[in-house]
Amino acid sequence: MATLYELHPQNPQKRTVEQIAQKLKQGAVMLYPTDTVYAIGCDLNSKSALQKVRQLKQLANDKPLTFLCSSLSNIASYAQVSDRAYRIMKHLIPGPYTFLLPATKLVPKLVMSPKRRTTGIRVPDHQICQELLQALENPIISTSAHLPDEDGEFPTMGVEKARLFDSLENLVDIIVDHGKEPGFEVSTILDFTTEEPELVRQGLGWQEAQEWLTFVV
Repeated sequence: MATLYELHPQNPQKRTVEQIAQKLKQGAVMLYPTDTVYAIGCDLNSKSALQKVRQLKQLANDKPLTFLCSSLSNIASYAQVSDRAYRIMKHLIPGPYTFLLPATKLVPKLVMSPKRRTTGIRVPDHQICQELLQALENPIISTSAHLPDEDGEFPTMGVEKARLFDSLENLVDIIVDHGKEPGFEVSTILDFTTEEPELVRQGLGWQEAQEWLTFVV
């Protein structure tokens, strides 16, 4: 059964954050809140935890995983960022945006798209996420915590917190509760792997993203 940690949404208790980070370093998988939806995540550098996340989400190894970075400068360690991508991203970070970018050698093979060698990265506008990233000193995997139905499919989000916790408490090692109901809107996805940047999924904040794609050349 998962260990439940309660964190204040604006002022997360540092001691508790450190405890969670230490368990992540040891290979724990957690259910945690982001600025979009509740997510399942782990330390980017824990191979065993990455494999467990894939099993939980029933993801084949050729399906890339998104991860969180603390800042735009942190992204540059894990992805190649063109000048135009940089100019657009700096207006949108932090926020509910996933950026598809060419991966560097620091991105584990279990995370990236093997054929395209690309990766999805976010910088969340969420205090708990940021505190965890600072304490862990590594990126954190972020895949939406859909609930599997009887057929093994993952329906849309919007599930109340109690049901989400009950359904996953025996599948993850850590549950982070910030005292609020889960969000239900996904992130907006921007593809910077092609010559012309493209908005490929409309989620939270997509109108602003579309404006910057058009405005920045």
